[in-house]
Amino acid sequence: MSSEYLWYIPNQVQPGHRGDDVVSGHNSLTTLTGQALALEEHGWGGALIGTGWGRPDTFTVATALAARTTTFKPLIAIRPGYWRPANFASAAATLDHLTGGRVLVNIVSGKDDLAAYGDSEDHQADRYGRTAEFMRIARRLWTEERVTYAGKHFSVTDSTVAPRPYAAGPRLYFGGASPAAERVAATEADVQLFWGEPLDGIAERIDRLRTLSDDLDRDLPPLEFGLRITTLVRDTTEQAWTDAEAKVAEMARAAGAARDLQRREAVGQQRLLDLAARGEVLDDNLYTTPGRFGGGGAGTTWLVGSAEDVAKSLRRYQSLGVTHFVLSDTPYLPEIRRQGDQLLPLLRD
Repeated sequence: MSSEYLWYIPNQVQPGHRGDDVVSGHNSLTTLTGQALALEEHGWGGALIGTGWGRPDTFTVATALAARTTTFKPLIAIRPGYWRPANFASAAATLDHLTGGRVLVNIVSGKDDLAAYGDSEDHQADRYGRTAEFMRIARRLWTEERVTYAGKHFSVTDSTVAPRPYAAGPRLYFGGASPAAERVAATEADVQLFWGEPLDGIAERIDRLRTLSDDLDRDLPPLEFGLRITTLVRDTTEQAWTDAEAKVAEMARAAGAARDLQRREAVGQQRLLDLAARGEVLDDNLYTTPGRFGGGGAGTTWLVGSAEDVAKSLRRYQSLGVTHFVLSDTPYLPEIRRQGDQLLPLLRD
């Protein structure tokens, strides 16, 4: 199975996301389109576009970028509760139809400022139960006519989406490490995304998810696996580690860096933070220290080294069954070019 290589496009109200150096017009259509076009030019398949209340609307940003590109695939992060399944299924099918099948979707169930947009489903079991219904309804609307579904959280009656999406509709990516999240992934997702855990942790989770898929009688094609991680690549190993340590020192100096407590309560995030107790560097070059000084999510652990070093590490994840990669580093635009030109050819070889 061939691998997919995506990047990350920050849709942030405030500039300086993870040290990005674009300040003026950092979230303008011109700036974000420039990143999307650079991704096309330098060999990337597309990019994850994150979501959260208080950020630019992700679906709107993705639609604008898709309209200005030709091969760029937006991996659009969306939240059940912010969307209802039929409204989302229609919007995604329309964009997929208009772009010739370029839409990818990342379903997010983690906590958000739910009350700000009228959502109240804060209990974990209910959130993930709702997510499973959301994914099942959207998939049925993309592939069936006159869908009727009555669940605990959502219902539709005699519903059909038009125009139809390409093929079976956008692929559904999903993250989460709690038992409730893993049950959703095992039954409803196309791709389970992991954050940057060591190889032994990823291997254990892949094995558990495959077993769970069998136990729960998954009725979709086999679950695939992806890795979302920061990759700090330089011309030499020594320069990469010098720059990585300098970046962490700067993070430490700004030790008042805001901490996203909601995300740190998440099981997956806590797994990453706990890695620091095992050592500053795990496997060959998985750097855990950033998580001590404000790095969160994909910024908690970094793969550090020359293009050859990082490619070797990513190929080891591939050997475990990971076929989807969402990479990034800052400044975003220069790193799109550097890693596209230096790292991707090694991975594709």
